[in-house]
Amino acid sequence: MNSLRNIRIGKRLALAFGVILLILAACAAAGVWRLQELAATTRNLATTENEKLKLAVQWRQTIDLNWVRTRAALLDADTSRIPMWQADMDKTSEITVASRKRLLELVVADAGKKLIADIDAAREAYRTPRAALFKRKVDGDVVREDLDRVLQPLAVAYSGSIGVLEQRQQKMYDDALSAAEANAAQGRSILIGGGVMAVLLGMFFAYLLTRSIVRPIDQASTSARLIADGDLTENVAIDGKDEAAELLNALKDMQANLSRVVAGVRSGAEGVATASAQIAQGNNDLSARTEQQASALQQTAASMEQLSSTVRQNADNARQANQLAQSASNVAVQGGEVVGRVVETMKGINDSSKKISDIISVIDGIAFQTNILALNAAVEAARAGEQGRGFAVVASEVRSLAQRSADAAKEIKLLISDSVGRVEHGTQLVDQAGSTMSEVVQSIRRVTDIMGEISAASTEQSQGVAQVGEAVTQMDQATQQNAALVEESAAAAGSLQTQAEQLVQAVSVFKLSAGAASMAFGAARPAPAPHRVAPAVTPPVKPSPKPAPRPAAAAGVKAVPPAPRVGSSVERASAAARSKPPALSHASRPAVPAGGDDDWTSF
Repeated sequence: MNSLRNIRIGKRLALAFGVILLILAACAAAGVWRLQELAATTRNLATTENEKLKLAVQWRQTIDLNWVRTRAALLDADTSRIPMWQADMDKTSEITVASRKRLLELVVADAGKKLIADIDAAREAYRTPRAALFKRKVDGDVVREDLDRVLQPLAVAYSGSIGVLEQRQQKMYDDALSAAEANAAQGRSILIGGGVMAVLLGMFFAYLLTRSIVRPIDQASTSARLIADGDLTENVAIDGKDEAAELLNALKDMQANLSRVVAGVRSGAEGVATASAQIAQGNNDLSARTEQQASALQQTAASMEQLSSTVRQNADNARQANQLAQSASNVAVQGGEVVGRVVETMKGINDSSKKISDIISVIDGIAFQTNILALNAAVEAARAGEQGRGFAVVASEVRSLAQRSADAAKEIKLLISDSVGRVEHGTQLVDQAGSTMSEVVQSIRRVTDIMGEISAASTEQSQGVAQVGEAVTQMDQATQQNAALVEESAAAAGSLQTQAEQLVQAVSVFKLSAGAASMAFGAARPAPAPHRVAPAVTPPVKPSPKPAPRPAAAAGVKAVPPAPRVGSSVERASAAARSKPPALSHASRPAVPAGGDDDWTSF
């Protein structure tokens, strides 16, 4: 058992399970080996032996069938049916030849080959008399006596030789089946024996491992229970080098360290009462400075409210200007639409004037043609002499009217041409007015967009100032809460003395040896109290009644507050620290471990 204690638990478990797994692997290998032999035997039984037995049976059955057909054919009185019998026997003979050929391929033993040779000899002895009897039957002889006396004994001998081969194959089949059953029984015995051996060894190793593990764990549990009860004087005995021994060694180290810690707590609890007075004094100073900071934050909050009101007013003005710019943009758009309609109207007038000019040109052409016709009529009237004088007068009047129509058409054409020129000039002026109105509309839209951006920026500034005001208000509330917490911590420092006494009473439950107590008192030497540095008090800032106007160039840039004067605050803090000596510097304070201030968050 002691030798097992020097081996680690992991190695012990690996050794035990390794032996068991080795036995199981050996059993599995033996079982697989026997199963492979069983599979080979079964395969041979199901294929070769079974096929040879079937072929021998088939060979005997076909020989018997051919003997029956031979006897029927030789005893048949109608010789014309002999070819029919011969055809049936030839088909059966083909099966016989195929069976013999396959058996020659499967039979490898000399005894089997000798039996096949005997069958061939009996077959040859049977075939010759059989052929002679069929020849005599065809010639018309009576062959019944020779059939029973000569051919039947040969047929019985032929069938008997095949029966010997069939019996041999049946015996080989039965032997293979018995071997397969024996292999299965042997494999089953190996698996059962190996399993029983593995179970017995597993129980033995489980007993040894349980005993070697549970006993030291019980010892460790007893030692831990004594430590939990406050008895730190027991000597923890360690035996072995395994994990349980390491656990006992760790318990022993924990006991020693806990003894030193308890002794240190006893010695350090006495210095807590002295340190609580310094904490109370520091909390009083911190409370006064926190009140000053709260007052300054209140003034800052008032200034932020005034600034928020001013920014909000600017945002309202920007919003109104944006609305006016949008109204102007709408009016400009309507004016542009009116100018567009005027341009379209002028274009229509220009087109109508051009059509009138074309009509006047047509009238002028008609008058010119009428003048020519009147001239031709006058010429014809002159040729007619006295008879055409009246017609000549009419022609001259028509010519006069045509000349006046042409003159009137020319005057109208001149007037229409002048009107068309003026209309074209007016159209050009109206087009220029439309382009100008489009540019005015675009400019007003750009102004509207800029005013919208200014309005949005003013709104964002108003929201930002409101958020800053809320933040300052929250800082004011937090500062007031801090002041209340400082007052509570000052009150808590008064109760620290009582808690220190209770701590001494709590650790007095532990029983310590004289050596551990002396070592702990030497290690827990109190540390001197640190100097306190008074923080600089920032004077309150008076809010300005009105914000100063900013230049237009900086309209989109947010103002950056000036950086605080860190150097002056540090100098005043250092001067206050030098002028005021540290209070209660003679008091001893024990060293506080990291993370020990977490309990003060409850104050």
